[in-house]
Amino acid sequence: MTVKSIKMSRPQDPHRPFFPFGNPFRMMSPKGSRLSPKLVSLLADFEETLAERLRKLMPKDKDDILNLSWMRLAMESLCETHNVIKDLITELELPVSDWDEKWIDVYLDISVNLLDICIAFSSVLTKVSQGHLLLQCVLHTLDSSSPTKFGRARSSLDNWREHISSKNPRVESCRSILDNLVASLDLPKVKNSAKGKVLMRAMYGVKVVTVFVCSIFAAAFSGSAKNLLELNVSDTLPWAPAFSALQANVNAEVRNILSSGRATVLNELEAVDGSVKKLYEVIQNEVDTVEEELLQKSVLDLGKKADNLSQGLDHLTKAVDGFFKIVLSGRDALLCNLRATGTVPDIRVGRNVEPVRR
Repeated sequence: MTVKSIKMSRPQDPHRPFFPFGNPFRMMSPKGSRLSPKLVSLLADFEETLAERLRKLMPKDKDDILNLSWMRLAMESLCETHNVIKDLITELELPVSDWDEKWIDVYLDISVNLLDICIAFSSVLTKVSQGHLLLQCVLHTLDSSSPTKFGRARSSLDNWREHISSKNPRVESCRSILDNLVASLDLPKVKNSAKGKVLMRAMYGVKVVTVFVCSIFAAAFSGSAKNLLELNVSDTLPWAPAFSALQANVNAEVRNILSSGRATVLNELEAVDGSVKKLYEVIQNEVDTVEEELLQKSVLDLGKKADNLSQGLDHLTKAVDGFFKIVLSGRDALLCNLRATGTVPDIRVGRNVEPVRR
């Protein structure tokens, strides 16, 4: 079986093979460990559930892409998928003591990178949320009777624009994290373990979807197409058609948005930016020369869109935090089990681990 390659969005990047350690899709071949009916059923159920989640993520309209509701849905779907892989491990009755050291390496290395990228995403959401305070200051100022309120409001709007457009150092690290996650798609060879083959194939599906979602978030938060990935998966996988259709649809629209010259990428943030520009034009003149009805209309519009942005950010932040906790708890549980069984591998598997500061 020939497995397709994986590439980054930039055409000059070389193709890299999926599996330098062996091809996990040979698990159904006559050679090696054969799968029992129970294992076949467990894997089939897992992969059909994965396919269904991918189908549910297909946007109904292009305007749904890169809005906070869709991003929250994607992150919540990722949380569910990672929880299901934990359930599968339990159903496989595959204790950690039976895991190959390479499987443990893969799991621990991935978890480190996922924790890092969650922290980067959370920092972006926190930054945008902090900008909401500046908008509230604008609205409060314009509600006063001060003769200097327009000048102070314009100053706060300028501060908001500067705050939103400023670079975030954590987001700049997303590219290297994504590179590490892409490399993690190479799976170790599984020998003489039917349960291990099921686990590795299921983990492969989880990792592909995780890398895809993280790449969309990274591209959106950085405003750069360099973080957008194109993942090619074998069409023999039950969930491959749903994944390929979703990726093609979402990636194409994200590229269109990134190349449109919009000041901001997130739909709700773009809506607020538009309201800010309109209000700024209204309050350019002296207080006593501005039409009150036009001013109130602009203020109400900004308030409504700012609240919509704030609520969306709150929901998405909770989803990202939930994913962070799932990854962290899974990592901690694995390490605790390894210590309990005395099978802790070489310390290098935690080479990037530092105390998490959010």
